[in-house]
Amino acid sequence: MPVTQEHPEITITAEPCCVAPGPPTVDQADAATYATWFKALADPTRIRILNLLAQSDEPVCVCDIVTHFPLGQPTVSHHLKVLREVRFVVAERRGTFMHYRVNYACLAAFPEAARRILNV
Repeated sequence: MPVTQEHPEITITAEPCCVAPGPPTVDQADAATYATWFKALADPTRIRILNLLAQSDEPVCVCDIVTHFPLGQPTVSHHLKVLREVRFVVAERRGTFMHYRVNYACLAAFPEAARRILNV
């Protein structure tokens, strides 16, 4: 509805600048979950670790992951912990070493999250 202001000599009509969108379609809980996922992927090393793990059909020993990065084992383990906390990777102990693999069930939800966020 236009807003009209009348002056003795001039009439100014101001139309609304745009149509307001409806409320967000992603609720607060889902938004918090998705933000955690994106935060976990917001590091180039974690993206490369995930890519490395996705290339293997078998779980990969942490010692083999470390050989591909100019980082120490504690730093690589920290990155793996972040990916594990959002369930992008699964860890299993074999003797004294941890082995990691991609959690494809969890990653399958990622494209759906992007579609929900962008309403596509």
